[in-house]
Amino acid sequence: MFAGPGGLGEGFSTCVDDHDRPRFHSVVSIERDEFSHRTLFLRHFLRSFPSGEIPDDYYDYLNGRITADEMFRRHRPQFNDALKSAVKISLGPETHDEVRRLVRNRLAGRKKWALVGGPPCQAYSLVGRSRMMNHPDFAHDERHFLYREYLKIIIDHRPPVFVMENVKGLLSAQVEGEPVIRRIVTDLAKPKAAMEKRANGLGYRLYSLSEDEQPDEHVDPRLFLVKAEEFGVPQARHRMFIVGIRDDIDVKPGRLRRHKPPTVKETIGHLPAVRSGLSRGKDNPEAWRREILALTAGSLREQLNGAHYAKAILGRIRLHVSDDTFPLERFAMRYPGRPAKRHRALTAMHDSRLSTLHGHEARSHMASDLRRYMFAAVFAEVMERSPKLSDFPESLLPDHRNVDRGRSGEMFSDRFRVQLPHQVSTTITSHISKDGHYFIHYDPIQCRSLTVREAARLQTFPDNYKFEGPRTSQYHQVGNAVPPYLASQIADIIADVLDSMSDGG
Repeated sequence: MFAGPGGLGEGFSTCVDDHDRPRFHSVVSIERDEFSHRTLFLRHFLRSFPSGEIPDDYYDYLNGRITADEMFRRHRPQFNDALKSAVKISLGPETHDEVRRLVRNRLAGRKKWALVGGPPCQAYSLVGRSRMMNHPDFAHDERHFLYREYLKIIIDHRPPVFVMENVKGLLSAQVEGEPVIRRIVTDLAKPKAAMEKRANGLGYRLYSLSEDEQPDEHVDPRLFLVKAEEFGVPQARHRMFIVGIRDDIDVKPGRLRRHKPPTVKETIGHLPAVRSGLSRGKDNPEAWRREILALTAGSLREQLNGAHYAKAILGRIRLHVSDDTFPLERFAMRYPGRPAKRHRALTAMHDSRLSTLHGHEARSHMASDLRRYMFAAVFAEVMERSPKLSDFPESLLPDHRNVDRGRSGEMFSDRFRVQLPHQVSTTITSHISKDGHYFIHYDPIQCRSLTVREAARLQTFPDNYKFEGPRTSQYHQVGNAVPPYLASQIADIIADVLDSMSDGG
């Protein structure tokens, strides 16, 4: 449920046993957003083929040789399978009966299955709540309570196991003075009692995926927090995962196993270099480089106020702007070889049949931002940290009303954030669809934010995963998704629970 572009579903579908056989089959995924659903549909279409037998037509589609419609026409049985399993519906009271019939029909009496997904999380997010706290309808915002639709599905179908995912902001969210997480935990443990206000036999024991302690009604919500970077994902992504096992199933789930992630450079460093574009005026390599060269014309040394790192930064800037290896193209379609780093997350991304790199096109930026990105990336290169606004020369400060408060550390002091090459990235969020300031590439001569493909790699999506729709929507889809590599590890735990059940459920 609430499938988005399919990160959770991808992880569950790529979870395999010791003989490389899939442990899960996705019978239905529901999403209401048009472009996310198109991405989801395309992936379900591919999964309708036997494992390892993606047709050549898909690669021709990625190469632009045929359209999606042509591809679907050539593979009508798989297209029809995807129509049944990737469904565009907006969950709510008006569609409840339709969803109930759909899930029942698609399950077809199966006893061993899992319900996965989490309700939209904007109202739980820290930034979202700060904007909405003074709104009179905040306590009644549907996004707080869409998890009740999840509860109704649990009541209707009694899944043996469910996995509910949501944002870290759930830890501190309150409605009418009550912690949201406490209400949700109580409701998930006794879903029918929550909806009908009376006791009944349907109940679930709730578990954490990262801690051994079993939560109770006085839960410390931090037990449910999963830090993706502790489990091999090259990104500091902290999310809530709640696992529920039906009371009549005497099985306790395992825990995720901690292992080291690859770094940003190990994950995206071998992708071809591309330059950003100029959003205003004529855009060509000469004009682009001329705008960056203007960075050396200013009195940066004086503006850095004699900082101990001023000389090193100025020297690096001069070195980079005199470099003849500036990338000329704004996009690259040549698919690179395997990453040098041997890591399961990176191996899972690579597809030796690909010849085209999809989604590796830089967005356009204002000329002033190009210079800020160059400075920020050089600063990070020298200081091994991303600069705060207080580190920027005055000539590079943005014309923003809150810049002084940012320089003093009151708010948004890290408005321009470089993704450091030898660490994991910061959280890839849907905000990447708005601007690239929080997602600056570490290579100074590229002067840009991350491409869709780079963001997708940091989210551990396979390179053959195509995000449909305009680029803004692609960024949004990537930022809102669950990393498939993490989801696959969660799927292993859930599969073990289901395998431990008796055949009668």
